[in-house]
Parts: sequence; structure tokens; C-alpha cells
Amino acid sequence: MNHKLLIISISLFTLNLMAQNNKATFNYFEYVGNDSMFNQKIDNKNEFFNPILPGFYPDPSVCQKGEDYYLVNSTFSYFPGVPIFHSKDLVNWKQMGHILDRPSQLKTEGLGLSEGIFAPAIEYNKENDTFYMITTLVKKGNSGPTFVVKAKNPSGPWSDPIWLPEVGGIDPSLSFFDGKAYVVNNEDPEGGQIYSGHKAIWMQEFDTKTDKMVGARKQIINGGNDITKKPIWIEGPHLYKIDKYYYLMAAEGGTGFNHSEVIFRSSEIFGPYIPNKNNPILTQRNLPDDRENKVTCTGHADLIQNANGDWYAVFLGIRPYKDRFANTGRETFMLPVKWNDGFPVILEKEKPVPIITSIENTKVIGKTLSGNFSWRDDFNSPTLKMEWNMIRTPNEKWWSLSGNKLEIDAIERSINNLTNPAFIGRRQQHQIFTAETEIEFYPKTKKEIAGLVLFQNEKNYVFVGKTIIDDKPTLVIQNRIEGQTSLIVSHKLSDKDAKSALKLKFEVNGGECKISYTGIENKPKLLMDSIDITHLSTQKAKGFVGSYIGMYACSINE
Repeated sequence: MNHKLLIISISLFTLNLMAQNNKATFNYFEYVGNDSMFNQKIDNKNEFFNPILPGFYPDPSVCQKGEDYYLVNSTFSYFPGVPIFHSKDLVNWKQMGHILDRPSQLKTEGLGLSEGIFAPAIEYNKENDTFYMITTLVKKGNSGPTFVVKAKNPSGPWSDPIWLPEVGGIDPSLSFFDGKAYVVNNEDPEGGQIYSGHKAIWMQEFDTKTDKMVGARKQIINGGNDITKKPIWIEGPHLYKIDKYYYLMAAEGGTGFNHSEVIFRSSEIFGPYIPNKNNPILTQRNLPDDRENKVTCTGHADLIQNANGDWYAVFLGIRPYKDRFANTGRETFMLPVKWNDGFPVILEKEKPVPIITSIENTKVIGKTLSGNFSWRDDFNSPTLKMEWNMIRTPNEKWWSLSGNKLEIDAIERSINNLTNPAFIGRRQQHQIFTAETEIEFYPKTKKEIAGLVLFQNEKNYVFVGKTIIDDKPTLVIQNRIEGQTSLIVSHKLSDKDAKSALKLKFEVNGGECKISYTGIENKPKLLMDSIDITHLSTQKAKGFVGSYIGMYACSINE
């Protein structure tokens, strides 16, 4: 058979298969956040709420061109990858899109949700007027490979990956000084590890003309701040040239409750780098657990100087609701930076991260993405809004937007597996929130299921939706904990409700969730008054991602 005819035949076969799938239609989605900490009044011209990006926005990296600032975050195995935000004041951010928004840039099939894109770093090179983003694609627990993408315009399009096989480990970042470029990254120490968690920071020159690594690689930090104390997981390095010194800043202690930020400096680019005697310059590990509006796990920071010469740091942190549980994941915070004895200090020792922070000498512009807010999508755009993500990279289009509706095909891929299921979700950004959608779905068999899901990973989620049980249209609640799925509610629908659109609603308060639905009578009906959802916290589910609320359809109900 002719190759072109073969391709056409395969495409038609695929389209025919997809046409056989049942469809779930979603008429709107609404999210309302209501955290008590954000109910305080602030002066919007001089103060801001932390976190500046609430919800799953970890590993922030920031750069600037003139008076414009750009920020990116890790996305692991979600697609599109690496959201990019723009700001004029460092406080109010607006998403411009995603850097990795094409399947040719990001392939995450078969990866766990906490694999994929680790710690992207963005930088602007004024020598060639080009933006660069460097990151690592982590697969099956193995670090690397590292790649760079670049763009003249930060809103894109960004290039396909330029692979850098010489750079192993994780958390690379690029710096541009005096016409040259350098990559620093976390990797195993020279001669191998001498204790568990023993890592090193390496440096090598990068040629912007050929987009290749050049020259010798050199280890510039061994272990961390003090190798005699066996520091663990020195990572997330960033290199700066400030006045006559080169500064190397990195996270230390792991990304859990011992997380911290340390800094070193040298008068020569390749060192030796001397640690700050007052390290760490940021941590929350020694503070009491019962403090109000607690923030934990702070680290993985990046420095930026604004147009007025003032310094700020963006960094990740976690807001637990109790017992160190946090379903929102690692979020992006920002604080002003002070200088002491020639070193920056992000936060004085034993001082908690403030929820309300003052910003000096800067006029705050625009609308913040923090605080309490409502967000609604009536699906009246030809493309999905930037806030939506999918689980892993899609290989075919199983969704469509038309007539103010979102249609999702009930394909034969389950949310339980390492595939690209028919899921479209947005981040949980508050400890207290409601999420609601209206769904039209008429299952034909017990295998077909569609609805709304609170999703942490393929082993931990809560689902409410419609299926067939005993030949009757039924609303179900499924609770999946550590890979085991339980049917905890089975509610037979009336004939009228079975044939009508249904509203599904989550009401979340920390580790508890209420689930209800509204049928044709337009009266909310309680399906479950309270379900424990602490298994959606990172502390129980493990990994590096926060929870999502998503719309989901499938034709293999497991």
C-alpha cells in the first residue's frame, strides 16, 4: 500500500474509533477560594499577600528585561509545561502562556506525575536579545537529560529542546556575564557520594553561538554550606554577578521541613566559593508548629533587582492546614532582601514568613493573582484558558470547545494509569474553596464514567460522577487511596435527573470535603457530608505536585 494511503487509513481508523466514544459535555466550571488568612485588609498600593502565586507553583525562577519581569515554575508531568508569567511590579503577575506548549517540546508518556520537568530556570541575555529557559526532564527516577529552549519574545513561540548531554543531575540554571554564559547544576560530587544525600554544584561554560557546552566542567560546591556537617541535597543553584563578586545561591536540606537557602561568593567565576558565615539566609525549620498562618519548607529561591535598585527574592513554601498536611502543594512567595556584611538576607533567623508584606519605592500595578478570588470558565473561547492543564502530553485531541460548551470524549484511558487520560483540570489554590461544574453525560454501559475529580496523583484522588450500575444511571463517589479504589457512595438517579444536566460540587475545608449535586429541581442534594481528603496532601501522597480539580471522562471504569 502507498505510504500516504496507509497514513490516511490509520488516521481515518483513529477518527472512527474516537467517534465511537461517548462524550461528556461541561457547561461551565467555577472555583471560589475563601481562606481566612486572605480576609485581612491590606493597602493594595504598598502591600501584598504571600504567596504571590498560591497553589502548585513550585521552584520559581525570575528574570527581567528593562522594566518587565518574567517568572516560571516547575510542572513535572503536566501539560502544557512551564507556565510563564509577566509583571511590571513583581507583585501582580499575569500568565502569558506556557513555554512548553507543543508535544514536540515535551514528551511525558509513561512518567509518574512527579517526574518530568524539574526546576526550570529563565534568564535573559542582553548580548543577543534572547530569552533562555533551561530545565531537566526526569524519567523513572533518573536525573537528566538537560535541555534549553529559547525565544526572542517571552510570550513565544519557544524553540524545540536543545539537548545538553554533558549536563547531568537536576536543577540547571543559566547566567550571562561579560559576554559569556555559564550553566550551574546539581549533580553527584567528584569521586561519588560519601553519605546519603551528598550532592555537589557544578559549573561549565555555555556557547550561545553554537548552543553547546564548552570547556571543562568544574565542581564549585561540595556538599553544601559545611561538608563536615553532612548537608544534604544542595540544589536549585543560581549564579549572580553583583559588584565585584560572583554569588552562588542554592537550596539545602531537601525540599521538606528542613528546607533552607544558603549562599556563597567568590571573586573569580570558577571559585573558590566561600560560604556566608550567617547561612542559611532563609528557612522556617526551627519555628514552633503552633504559629498562626504557618509557612513551612521554604527554599529554592531566586534573586531579582527591581528598577529602583531594591532586591527581592522569590522562593517556594508550603501553607499546611494541620499536622503539616498541605493539599495546595509548594507555592511561590516573595520577600524583600536586605544586605548584611556583603551577603543578601531573605529572612532573619527565627522569623516567620509574613502573610502581608510591604513593598517599598514601587507603584503596584495591575491585579494580583493572590488572595481570595472567584474564577469561572463558561467555555466561550475557541481554545482552553491558560489555567487548564492535562495529565501528561496528549497524542490526539479528545476534547473540543464549541457553543459555550466543553466536550470530553470518554476514551479508554484511566486516570489510574501512567497515560494521558481525558482530564482537564486547574490547580487547587486555597485551603478552603468550592468547585462546581454542570455536566451532561448519558452513559450507556457500566464502563463509562464522567464527572469531577479532586486529583493528587494516579494513586490518590476523590471522584464524583455519573455511570451505570445495575442498568440504572447512578451518581457515584470513588475514593482512591494509595492505589486502592473504593466505591463509597452509590446514588440511583430519578428518571428526570438521569435525563438532565447535573451540577456537581466540592466544598473543601482543609482536609475535609463535602460533596453534593443539583438536578432538574434545582435543589442541592447532599451526597456526602464529610470525607477525609488528607490523602491528597504531599505528606501522605508523596511526590512534588499539588492537588488539581478536574473534569474527567473514561470508558474503562476501574
